[in-house]
Amino acid sequence: MKQQKSIAGQTIVITGASSGAGLAIALELAAYQPKLVLASRNEQILKEVASECEAAGAEVLVVPTDVTEKGAMISLASAANKAFGKIDVWVNNAGVLAVGEFDKTPLEIHDQVIKTNLLGYIHGAHAVMPYFKGQQYGTLINNISIGGFLPVPYGTGYSASKFGLRGFSEALRAELSVWPDIYVCDLFPAFLDTPGIRHAGNYTGKVIKPAPPVYDPRRVAKAVVSLVQNPRSSVSVGSASSVLRLAHALFPAVTTRSTRLVMNTYLKQAKTTPATSGNLFNSLDFGHSIFGGHGIPGKPKAHRKYIAVGLLFSAALGAFALLKRN
Repeated sequence: MKQQKSIAGQTIVITGASSGAGLAIALELAAYQPKLVLASRNEQILKEVASECEAAGAEVLVVPTDVTEKGAMISLASAANKAFGKIDVWVNNAGVLAVGEFDKTPLEIHDQVIKTNLLGYIHGAHAVMPYFKGQQYGTLINNISIGGFLPVPYGTGYSASKFGLRGFSEALRAELSVWPDIYVCDLFPAFLDTPGIRHAGNYTGKVIKPAPPVYDPRRVAKAVVSLVQNPRSSVSVGSASSVLRLAHALFPAVTTRSTRLVMNTYLKQAKTTPATSGNLFNSLDFGHSIFGGHGIPGKPKAHRKYIAVGLLFSAALGAFALLKRN
């Protein structure tokens, strides 16, 4: 059995560390006494997060960073290496969301989603890889989401970025197979209870909410801890992630139509709200916490009924598709 790596003393860079999953990851790792390098656009919030992490036992460096700027990511990697003499783990986590009909959403919004979610991860990997190769070891963790497998109607830019990111990560992993101690690890969480949906760009004209089941972001944080200790290529977080991934693999057309139907039904009855670019271009002054207030009370047991319904629904749709084909 492979021995787990100790997290204590490891230098770990986390992007998007000021809220949501990134904040949860930072706080979860801090208890293991690593050297954390926290990055996001909001320096003041990062300093507050750093204080919490230091109180938990971590040594912390704060580096304000916009992941869409390749020079900023190079500076982030340089600062981490200069401060601690190495980079053991790099967590690509910063991400944004925009929803709306494709042609009614400004093109610059689609561009910014892709710059952040896809190019931001590529910038991070490109910045850290020379350090990993120089050391001959390192772990790159990409927090992708189930959106890397399941297309999101009214979120075309988001889907493009996540599908592209999965392809990038798989190609990079294959390329690095000649480096046995450099790992590329992908996380595919289901919908999370983070402030991300409140921060989203929204051109639907309606208030948006995540579809249940909605998971605790700390589950992603625990998955990151596990990957730091024992790197693996791919990890799904939440049973719904595995179910949706399987459903789309078996019945892609049916699953895609179903997601559109769910979105259309919700948008017809949702409350109206003005259009906004959210946090795509600038950090917002609210929602800097782990949770977004959309969670289902209780532990994972509370999600079982949704997963069971999802399985039955997928099976029914699959059966219908087969009957129609025959």
